[in-house]
Amino acid sequence: MNNPFTNIRALIIDMDGVLWHGNQAIAGLTEFFQTLRDKNLRFILATNNASHTPQQYVQKLACMGVTVDLKEVMTSAMATAMYLAEIMDPTQTRVFVVGEDGATQALQEQGFILTGLYEINSATSTGADVVVCGKDHSISWDKLATATLNLRAGAKFYGTNGDNTLPTELGLIHGNGAILAALQTASGVSPTIIGKPEPIMYQQAISRLGADLAETIAIGDKLETDILGAVRTGIRSLMVLGGVSTEADLKTSEYQPTWVMQDIRAVTEALKLLN
Repeated sequence: MNNPFTNIRALIIDMDGVLWHGNQAIAGLTEFFQTLRDKNLRFILATNNASHTPQQYVQKLACMGVTVDLKEVMTSAMATAMYLAEIMDPTQTRVFVVGEDGATQALQEQGFILTGLYEINSATSTGADVVVCGKDHSISWDKLATATLNLRAGAKFYGTNGDNTLPTELGLIHGNGAILAALQTASGVSPTIIGKPEPIMYQQAISRLGADLAETIAIGDKLETDILGAVRTGIRSLMVLGGVSTEADLKTSEYQPTWVMQDIRAVTEALKLLN
């Protein structure tokens, strides 16, 4: 891309596929963050992965030699919980979660009432008003059944993100979109997606950064989430290779990132030249 790499004051950075693959850090990780600090660049680490809490991401980065603050982390679970709290009263809303600590903690912090397995509307029980589905390593028949029963009884359906795949050190595996597809097939209800490529999480991150659209860029590895989300939000984007999307994908895409770079080491070198 020939666009000048200028007027950058804030960054929204994806994690899976950009900073690491599974538990393996991408080469140049510590220097990348040191450059962000040296240049006084504000950033939010914004991930569609809803399984972990901000504390867990902070700890994961600490194990890789990088120090970040809790306020510099945003997950699609947090974005979902914040969005739902804006459109409904958490203290009066019952939520069944297909997900892990990241999703349950985010919803509890907003004050939502969480329901358990096979709590559905009946003569003796009250089911969920909302089903929220995020990445879930402990997915089970019982969780899927409870979610399906609640959806078929009229619960609203929200997905923290719709990613069909997830990059790991072993390669691409199924993502939350695969779970959403199963629930949609069983219930006939389509989910409302909150994470990328919808602009909601990017907008929340920009608000937290106190940044202008013109000075904010998004960094990601996936065209259909990170890059499309930036396009829909109205900010510039940088795609790194080596994650999900490839140079071949760019040739057939209807939308394009502002810049393409090999990895975060290349991004670091470009950032060092910023005035």
